[in-house]
Amino acid sequence: MRQFFEANRTKPNQNRVPHISMLRCGSYSSEARSSRTQQPTPLLLFTLICLSFTFSSTPSKAQSTQPLVYRLEIRDTIQPITAARLDRALEQANRDNAAALLVELDTPGGLLDSTRQMVGAILSSRVPVIVYIAPAGARAGSAGFYLLEAADIAAMAPGTNAGAAHPVLSSGAPDDTMKQKMENDAAAFLRSYIGRHGRNAQIAEDAVRSSKSYSADEALNQQGQHLIDLTAASDQQLLAALDGRTVTRDDGSGQKSSFTLYLKNARIVTIQPTVREQVLSLLANPNLALLLLFGGALLIYLEFNVPGTIVPGALGTVMVLLAIFSLDLLPIRHTAVLLLIAAAALIVLEMKFTSHGALAAAGVVCLGFGTLTLVDAPIPELSIQPTVALGLSVGFGIITVVLLRLAIRARRSKSLMGPAALVGFPATAMEQIWPATTTSESPAQPFGHILVQGEIWQATSTEPVPAKTSLRVTGFHGDILEVQSTTQNSPSPAS
Repeated sequence: MRQFFEANRTKPNQNRVPHISMLRCGSYSSEARSSRTQQPTPLLLFTLICLSFTFSSTPSKAQSTQPLVYRLEIRDTIQPITAARLDRALEQANRDNAAALLVELDTPGGLLDSTRQMVGAILSSRVPVIVYIAPAGARAGSAGFYLLEAADIAAMAPGTNAGAAHPVLSSGAPDDTMKQKMENDAAAFLRSYIGRHGRNAQIAEDAVRSSKSYSADEALNQQGQHLIDLTAASDQQLLAALDGRTVTRDDGSGQKSSFTLYLKNARIVTIQPTVREQVLSLLANPNLALLLLFGGALLIYLEFNVPGTIVPGALGTVMVLLAIFSLDLLPIRHTAVLLLIAAAALIVLEMKFTSHGALAAAGVVCLGFGTLTLVDAPIPELSIQPTVALGLSVGFGIITVVLLRLAIRARRSKSLMGPAALVGFPATAMEQIWPATTTSESPAQPFGHILVQGEIWQATSTEPVPAKTSLRVTGFHGDILEVQSTTQNSPSPAS
């Protein structure tokens, strides 16, 4: 190029045109290069897109999401419906990757089978479980104490208590061997998992063997060997105290895992019970189940005696089915079921045989004992109240006996129609009635008309009957009634 410009300066006229053309070509080539560099290549576009997605998917600390904590309130007895609610809450918390599941507990206890199911669900949960006895005045009695010690974090509000976890039988005091078996089984169940969270197994076992109960302060400060991790007056205070705490889990084989709770300014979402769970919780009441059973039985009996009404039969069937479903949720004694069957048999036999009420009384007694011992409840809240059982037994027995007597009496009586149904009823003569054998002065037809039960019938009499005389139907021949005056000396009709 240097040689070219020098030649150009020495020979301006000869090389002017080529010089201009070469400048144009050089100018065109530089513009083309610049245009090619300004247009992005497909590889560059792909790289930019990948980087944009990478930076957009990595939030900064300022844009981090708020921790999510699900809350489940259990303020009922521990039974299958409660266990199902906990399973649903744990499933939702694990599915949504919640920071924790907060279980607010207030229960007098419940069934041991449901307790074992709930403890197993808590221990196998991937999401940390916090069991919190609240509000003030709440308790975690019996089965609730097992749930408290199974949690990753055990907390209590001031003014609450937990313990009294000794297994009981509502059918009476067991013998020494059975009592020892029950205690050892329950104590071993508690020891199998309480050590995973560093809590004192010996003090917890005293709640099982000696029925000891602890306040919130006592459970937290047991000479350095605690049963719970902390106390808090509210949910917000509890979560604030747990923020940044490290929780250690032991899977039982010696392998431990630790994780840190980040619960600052957590968003608490309460898991409400579904309509199905609300209905089932209501049906788990044994007193309601007994009312449904007896009421449904009476309605079905009414349908059999008054066929075609449909409504009593349909409603009674639904009530009996609901009662059976409700009792299926509770532990039932088979001996009590046999007593109820015996009561029904005795009441029916009272209708067949004349026992002057002895069979009916025996049936009512069997009904009372059967209803009182029907549910094998470990706590009073799951048992049938004596007033309900005795009131329903006596009332149901009396009503059943009366209705059965009326039904059997009606079926034994003959069904009468026409003139036969009027025999014995009072009547009134509408005109003079002449006897069949009279003098020649008597009318040709030896009968008259009477009014009986609002109907007009032809009647005859063995003696003359004047009009408007009170009569009584004594028999009939065909469609003609036989009547007799109710007065001793009826006056003879005028000739």
